Amino acid sequence: MIAKLKGKIDTLGSDYLIIDVGGVCYMVHASAKTLSVIGDVGSDVALLIEMQVREDSMTLFGFASAEEQKWYKLLTSVQGVGAKVGIAILSACPADQLVMAVMSGDKDLIRQAEGVGPKLAVRIITELKDKVAKMDIGINVSTAQTTSSGDASGVGSTVNITAEGNDNQLNQDALSALINLGYARAEAYKAVISARSKFKKDPELGMLISAGLKELAS
Repeated sequence: MIAKLKGKIDTLGSDYLIIDVGGVCYMVHASAKTLSVIGDVGSDVALLIEMQVREDSMTLFGFASAEEQKWYKLLTSVQGVGAKVGIAILSACPADQLVMAVMSGDKDLIRQAEGVGPKLAVRIITELKDKVAKMDIGINVSTAQTTSSGDASGVGSTVNITAEGNDNQLNQDALSALINLGYARAEAYKAVISARSKFKKDPELGMLISAGLKELAS
């Protein structure tokens, strides 16, 4: 089982690269996000690997981060999402956007991926929402890092939204306030992230709640 490859980039394609590892060259399929951050031909590269083995072939899929690899595993756990479709989704909707897409039910964002129709997009959101809510995904969402746990309704849940350089407790309190006002967790989650991104400085709690309510009303 190949878990990681380190070498030099020999060739770059639209959805793959070839890595020269001590004279042995491996073709590795990768998302547009990974291909955009690994460098040019001749650069040193290290990728985490998922290997798909079939009777007549062995295909490698590479990831520049553990977060993206984790999302690939989540996506391919959904019926109808094969390895290549999983990579296509990560190309159209990078890992840092998938948290938002799944938690807010944004099927249109996921449908941007080649091979994903409306029914599959709904299935992905339906099957992954609870899994994402119970896992520490550890991925930046815009300027925020989010982790959440609890049931899908938000009852008994703890959701942390950590914006870089900002107070995590403020975000959590604003989210809790919106949920207590009767808004669904996914809607409140999206509203807090959107509202927080519009403040240049840390707002007061009341200001953030008010901005979140405006987002929900728009």
